[in-house]
Amino acid sequence: MSEHDDPKPEAAKPEAAQPEAEVAKPEAAKPEIPKGEPREPRERTLDAHSLRGLAHPLRIRLLAALRHDGPATASQLGERLGESSGATSYHLRQLAAHGFVEDAPEHGKGRERWWRATHDGTSFTEELHHDPDPEVRGAVNLFMHEIATIHTQELSTWLGTASDWPDEWSTSSDMSDFTLRLTAAQLRELNEKAHELIESYRGLAHTEADDTAQVRVHLHAFPRKSH
Repeated sequence: MSEHDDPKPEAAKPEAAQPEAEVAKPEAAKPEIPKGEPREPRERTLDAHSLRGLAHPLRIRLLAALRHDGPATASQLGERLGESSGATSYHLRQLAAHGFVEDAPEHGKGRERWWRATHDGTSFTEELHHDPDPEVRGAVNLFMHEIATIHTQELSTWLGTASDWPDEWSTSSDMSDFTLRLTAAQLRELNEKAHELIESYRGLAHTEADDTAQVRVHLHAFPRKSH
């Protein structure tokens, strides 16, 4: 399973109404990718420990926001997601403790703390679905349902705003479904080929050109029992 997390959702710890601003820690400069040059997407493969650190609805949404829209502060993310800055600040620190986000000091001004995602996507192996620890299986279930919820929200947002886009975009979008009869091996092959095709488009546009836009592609393929 690939996407682009404490098994039982962890409640945000109470914080002051106006939390003290956090100072970004100094960080060594990272090598820059030359403009126009593609870079390989970075993917984080989850294990039981890191999955527990991510399996919380707000943490999953915070990480998705940073991956999709770039670095931001806890206050900016709180406003965007309808959460208090205290809650977003706490959960960002928890994500940082598990290596999902890090400081982005080049964006900060004064005591403002900016965060960025450390990876472009997340995946985990099927073994986690069958982990003997019920809490790990619970974390997998929470994570999968939250991703499904995000996909539903994104699709609803598109349907509600499609008329705001030029015709060339609204007519190029797609919302289709197909029913096939396949073996499990054929379904796996279909998914792998679909992933390969999508990845082949990743490096085509590397700049913020006027005729490009960020495009979300959802892939759902699963068996169902016939009646």
